[in-house]
Amino acid sequence: MTAEADAAKADQAAKAQQEAAKKHAEETKKKLAEERTAREKASKEAPAQVKPTPTQEENDLAASGVHVAEHEPDGSPEETTHLQTLKERQAETKPVAKGSYQNRAASTQT
Repeated sequence: MTAEADAAKADQAAKAQQEAAKKHAEETKKKLAEERTAREKASKEAPAQVKPTPTQEENDLAASGVHVAEHEPDGSPEETTHLQTLKERQAETKPVAKGSYQNRAASTQT
């Protein structure tokens, strides 16, 4: 009878494990549904001016082997400010006229 008792214990353990897995699955589904609802609500409230980076077009180009060096701005304030700062720096830099550069050897001889 010990074999029958062991089998009964194993059956009970398997049933308990199945019930625990089923309960976990239900809780997970409920949690995911709540998170999905929260995301949908947040996306309705968020401004539609922000777009994904990289864009679908950039992804398609990259998938076909085209190198995309610069991505389109996504419209977020941080990126816009950063891009404006870079453009301002580029505008401020002035190229040096040819022949006006002095190397160290030339400056020590004079």
